[in-house]
Amino acid sequence: MSMIKRGMRVPARGLLLACSLMLMASTAHAAQFDAGFVDPHTLPLLPGAIEDTSRPDPYRMQYGTPTVVAVTSAAVKKMLVTDGWVPYVRPLDETNSNLAFKKGRQGLSVSFTQGLGRPDQSGVTYTPNRIYSSVPFPDGAIDLVFDETRPYLGCIAPSAFDATVAFYAKEMAAIGWRKLTPETATSWPNADLSETVANGVRVFFEHPEGDETQFYKQKPVMLTLTRRDDGRTNVDIRIAPFALPTNLTTEEMSGLPIPKPYKSAGGRGAGPNRHDLTVAALADPSAVLAFYHREFAARGWTEEGNAPLAAGDDVALKFSSPEQTGVLRLARKYDFTMVYLTAQVKESVLAARAKAKKDADDQFMRDAAAMTKQVLAEDAIRRKAQAAALSDAPLQAQAGGNTPLPVPENAQEVESGDGRMEFNSASSVKALAAFYRASLKPAGWKEQPSVINQPNMAVMEFSKAGKSISMTLMQMGPKVNVSANGSGLRMAAAKPAATSQSASNDPAARPAGAPAPLEADPDSALPVPKQHSSTSLGTAKLPGIEVPFRRELDASVPAELGDVLAFYRSELKKLGWQEKPEGAVTTTDRVQLAFASPQGPATLKLGRAKGETSVDLVQKNPEAATKANIMPRPGQAKLLLGNMGNQEAVLTINKQTVKVAAGAGGPQSPKGPMLDLPPGKYLYALKVAGQPGRNATIELAAGDAWGLMVGPTGEVLPLQMY
Repeated sequence: MSMIKRGMRVPARGLLLACSLMLMASTAHAAQFDAGFVDPHTLPLLPGAIEDTSRPDPYRMQYGTPTVVAVTSAAVKKMLVTDGWVPYVRPLDETNSNLAFKKGRQGLSVSFTQGLGRPDQSGVTYTPNRIYSSVPFPDGAIDLVFDETRPYLGCIAPSAFDATVAFYAKEMAAIGWRKLTPETATSWPNADLSETVANGVRVFFEHPEGDETQFYKQKPVMLTLTRRDDGRTNVDIRIAPFALPTNLTTEEMSGLPIPKPYKSAGGRGAGPNRHDLTVAALADPSAVLAFYHREFAARGWTEEGNAPLAAGDDVALKFSSPEQTGVLRLARKYDFTMVYLTAQVKESVLAARAKAKKDADDQFMRDAAAMTKQVLAEDAIRRKAQAAALSDAPLQAQAGGNTPLPVPENAQEVESGDGRMEFNSASSVKALAAFYRASLKPAGWKEQPSVINQPNMAVMEFSKAGKSISMTLMQMGPKVNVSANGSGLRMAAAKPAATSQSASNDPAARPAGAPAPLEADPDSALPVPKQHSSTSLGTAKLPGIEVPFRRELDASVPAELGDVLAFYRSELKKLGWQEKPEGAVTTTDRVQLAFASPQGPATLKLGRAKGETSVDLVQKNPEAATKANIMPRPGQAKLLLGNMGNQEAVLTINKQTVKVAAGAGGPQSPKGPMLDLPPGKYLYALKVAGQPGRNATIELAAGDAWGLMVGPTGEVLPLQMY
């Protein structure tokens, strides 16, 4: 194949300018490259090559060709060989598709890429490769394996033995190598220069530092030439054994010792309970074996005799530690001592770990069940107390209202629109249901029976002349929320009613002058203003652990957001909380801040709803959560499943179907499944025999722990635990 040099055709009128530019470029390149470093822009290109000039680089040459990579690689190799470059393979790099070449003291690496979206095209890159340790290549040598950094050379010379001996005597001296003698080897006290080789010859050389060849300082090398039956000669050049390190240092990989120095070291996946390491050590086998004798003894590991030798092994021995059993194999390849180290965790250790995890999981589920029972009991007591505070007294309608339905005299935060109405009241569900039956029946509305008619919740359906009204009355803390919708609530030319909240609570209607400052409620475990209209505090802890691992305060304060924010910044600072700038959001109607409290991370969220400022303050205690064994894995969320019912529940989430046995997570049967999930929003489906299927979503954030507890009637209670 013909070669073309880098260049381009130019019109005659531009010839002078082009020559000037080429001369300047040539001068610049010459200043950047020395005799041991090739200028890649001077190398030949394949016919039809198109140079990539988008990113000029004096130390790299790139071009494209209209052929597939396999064809391009073979053509480049043939072209460079014709240009005097000798190809070789680096030790342990036999499968690399890139090419390596040597020409005198210069080295070259050539890499190939497939054209973007064009498998019929190739990209070629020339990169200079410094030859740090040069030795002569016999002309026409085959099977060349060479490492330019040590050096190492293995090949078959086509010449006869005597001619090859004469070649190396001449060429080694020509590039500055000098034969070692007993007089010049005094700095190597262990040097044995009298060693002979059957059917061949062995010679040792050194390379003095800083001679006229500007060679890099080298360790002595050993040249071994042996006759072959086919008339050719085997060539082997490597660092002399007496110049190799004997006291190897230690590096850890996967908890196992590996010797330094090494050319490469790595492992392959063999499961979490097994480690397989491969190391190419730059040392003699005796030094590597001594290294492992020393390391095993230092770690208290036991050598348990020889293991069966595999193909190519020189040494194979068994060893064990308190937790693992293993095999060490040593073999020679090129000038490396290859280390193959396998360690397997003992079955007894795996069983002990599994039991410890099971015991911890069981204890956690027992604690979680007790906590859930405690939370449910406390919630029932709280709801009962709140219900007792609601009034059963008969209600009268407000006068002069502009709402589609009458509202009772104690209605608060009334909102209405096209086909809907909502308000809160301090009266009981029973009193409000009686109020609407008494108000709507005289107006011709007929009530449809409903199965939902409980002290804390009622659903009422009314119809008249083709129109309908649906009402839901639900106790929510110390108030009852009433929401209604339907065609019977649409009023012609009616405007949404304004809130019945007293004008004194509206900042725009307040008298001139500064508002009263917010004061902290001394009875609250977390700061909250005395002026709150509602508040609730939730804590998460397990029996036997007094410190809660999560506390959350929800409140509503009839004050401006800015005033509430100022209150919390002041009160939290008094408690030693430090505000963090990461992720802070502060707008006119929304605030989100992160804090570092003495117990752990905390967040404060403020918002506006129904003319008041909503407060959500959360504090976490990582130490308590870790002690309770509910801390999620880093970057993950933890989901715990329980079933308080008497039938098996089947939960499907994140393409996983989990059967939760009856009573699982409860006091009688503490076993319950746990899942580790990436953060995200998940849809889950629950099926219990004899109960309608339930679908819902749960959003899990990294670092959160949630429990999903199936109730006796098939309902699901999500509970954030951390």
